[in-house]
Amino acid sequence: MTNSWTDIKNADVVWIMGGNAAEAHPCGFKWVTEAKAERGAKLMVVDPRFNRSAAMADHYAPIRAGSDIAFLSGVVNYLLSNDKIHKEYVRNYTNAAFVVQEGYGFDEGLFTGYNESKRTYDRSTWDYEFSADGFAVRDMTLEHPRCVYQLMKKHFERYTPELVERVSGTPKDKFLKVAEWVASTANGERAMTIMYALGWTQHSHGAQNIRTAAMIQLLCGNIGIPGGGVNALRGHSNVQGITDVGTLTAAIPGYLALPAESEPTLESHLGKRTFKPLLPNQTSYWQNYRKFYVSFLKSYFGAKATPENEFGYQWMPKLDTPYDALRMFDVMHQGKTTGLLCQGFNPLMSIAYSGKTVAALSKLKFLVSMDPIETDTARFWENHGEYNNVDTAKIQTEVFMLPVTTFAEEDGSFTNSSRCIQWKWQAADAYFEARKDIEILSDLFTRIRKLYEKDGGKGKDPLLAVDWSYKDPMHPSADELLKELNGKALVDLKDADGKVVRAAGQQLASFGEMRDDGSTDGSMWIYTGVYGPTGNLAQRRENTDPSGLGVFPTWGFAWPANRRIQYNRASADPQGKPWSDKKKYMYWDGQRWTGPDVPDYVPTIPPERATGPFIMNQEGVSRLWVRGLMADGPFPAHYESFESPLAANPIFPKIRGNPVARVFNNDMEIFGSAKDFPIVATTYRLVEHFHYWTKSVHANAVIQPEFFVEISEELAKEKGIKPGQLVRVWSNRGQVKGKAVVTKRMIPLKVDGKIVHQVGLPLNFGFIGETKKASPINSLTPPVGDANSQTPEFKSFLVNIEPVPGPVA
Repeated sequence: MTNSWTDIKNADVVWIMGGNAAEAHPCGFKWVTEAKAERGAKLMVVDPRFNRSAAMADHYAPIRAGSDIAFLSGVVNYLLSNDKIHKEYVRNYTNAAFVVQEGYGFDEGLFTGYNESKRTYDRSTWDYEFSADGFAVRDMTLEHPRCVYQLMKKHFERYTPELVERVSGTPKDKFLKVAEWVASTANGERAMTIMYALGWTQHSHGAQNIRTAAMIQLLCGNIGIPGGGVNALRGHSNVQGITDVGTLTAAIPGYLALPAESEPTLESHLGKRTFKPLLPNQTSYWQNYRKFYVSFLKSYFGAKATPENEFGYQWMPKLDTPYDALRMFDVMHQGKTTGLLCQGFNPLMSIAYSGKTVAALSKLKFLVSMDPIETDTARFWENHGEYNNVDTAKIQTEVFMLPVTTFAEEDGSFTNSSRCIQWKWQAADAYFEARKDIEILSDLFTRIRKLYEKDGGKGKDPLLAVDWSYKDPMHPSADELLKELNGKALVDLKDADGKVVRAAGQQLASFGEMRDDGSTDGSMWIYTGVYGPTGNLAQRRENTDPSGLGVFPTWGFAWPANRRIQYNRASADPQGKPWSDKKKYMYWDGQRWTGPDVPDYVPTIPPERATGPFIMNQEGVSRLWVRGLMADGPFPAHYESFESPLAANPIFPKIRGNPVARVFNNDMEIFGSAKDFPIVATTYRLVEHFHYWTKSVHANAVIQPEFFVEISEELAKEKGIKPGQLVRVWSNRGQVKGKAVVTKRMIPLKVDGKIVHQVGLPLNFGFIGETKKASPINSLTPPVGDANSQTPEFKSFLVNIEPVPGPVA
């Protein structure tokens, strides 16, 4: 989240799309209801289903799954073509005025630089034009034909309300109402928040879905202000936290980059990430990248990390290619993987195309499952009839199940969607032989290291170099781990005048105290301050809110620097004055930036210096145009899902799906066509279950006992399906069976001149647990990854459906 759950109460318009907060995030949804009750906020929901969020909405618009970019681009065009944007915010706080170099073009769905054989772009033509002083050229009148603002107007003008209706199936009047409500906030007086979840992420163009939403918020001036933001709703209380600590494919803790094979030395790695301002007087967090990285290496390797050995950089793994989950299982499927350790992970239920996942797991020598419950993955080798029809005798994988404690049985912290780190205390003792994850991993690490010390072997140096100096090496405490994430001074730290500002051994108070000479450690710079000299701030539970704006500054610790709204310098105009009294947040008081939050800015930089508010970017402003960071284009464009009910892309007939989405060659043949599979399917979660966990809990199984298929009355009539009747749903990869829930919540849409039906498939069921057995929903889903994140396309794929003869429930 750029803002926070509690800030949603400040919104005048709440837009939920790509998520279902009322059902998937019922506790956080209370802030939506507070905004409606206390401010008269309007809630609008855009979704393929009339879900529980839609039931609470003031306006609902249906949409064809997978067509979000066409819809969102229509909103962008509406704002630009009707001049309903926050012009001064856009002029000063975005790169709308930046001039793009000659050579850029976009034709028939492709940007310049496309290599068809490699399915990649050469992004060199997407750069800015630079002046002789090395800074980017800007035209503050926004009239230059190659400035981003003019290129945007041209790029998005094709997305008319009529085209949105043709592609997305959303009736024109319903689309226009959404666009009008969005435009009502483009003035500094009102604010809109956008709430999304996996309904945007899990597409072959998921990252561009989210970026288009960000562009809308920037055009309206809704980033950095109370009640605004683009707010990702995490599907678990600590999904934000596990992402922060480095579970992304090519990241280490704090979103620093994992070294690549092309970066053989520390300097080669750091040199690529040296901050170079693109405007005068600009500052950035990333000018501290070297300090963050060296402190991380010191935390990892301790005293063995020295300037002479590049602080242990050579012990870090070097990526040849990103190993996301799809690639990991593709390599496994090729028989190139010996073993797999699944820690809190149920890939059979979580990875697209479960048939391939089972085949991959069957080629392992061993599988280790660390989980509080038995998972479907740990039992993949068992034959469960049609739900997991495997030949057990042919599977030689040895499976080890290591029971671990649940979150309630150990101390630690959660980092929620608001980036707020909150401490939790152990509430119950572990059952039977269950051990904490960290104890199992410490035991395993210690044993392996002893074997390397005794016998040597390939790859021993990094293992032997790791610093494991915990009070009890077999039982590191959560308290120690949070301290390690925060970082400390290894020697007395002195300022420019020689005064000691942080004594050796003291915890660091902020990432600003980190040094690049090896005198500090800290494995995750964004958390620095959570466990500083005054103690564990994640334990704070003071619910005072002096401003009344939902800041709650002494409740937990929000990274970075306990900041509750990111980019909050943008809540004031270029002169440092609030855009309006209604949205007064951070402002210049004549000497420093002040307000109810921590400034996302150097507090003493005066407005006249014209330092941009988006200090994570080289430009100092936000990006409507992306130079080279997005794999699939500097602007978003509508591409069909890899499995589409349409014969061609209605906007770009020559380009069907995302031209740089990642598909492995051996998976190309398992995609289905609309001829055999004419129905669009989408997946979702139920409020009665927590992902795949609670299907093993009796009470939840009683409340929601079995898998079902949600279909429209029209589709039921067409297929001869009665309510409660067992139906078979199949794709080109597998099949599932469940009872039909015939409902008005699903409606057919007219798309590109034809009627398109959609079905909804809840994903919470499997063949292990207390609920009735069901095939993994990923029996159906296609293994195609988003061009940027490689997230699989779970939310839009093709199926067919038929009734199963027999009694009706």
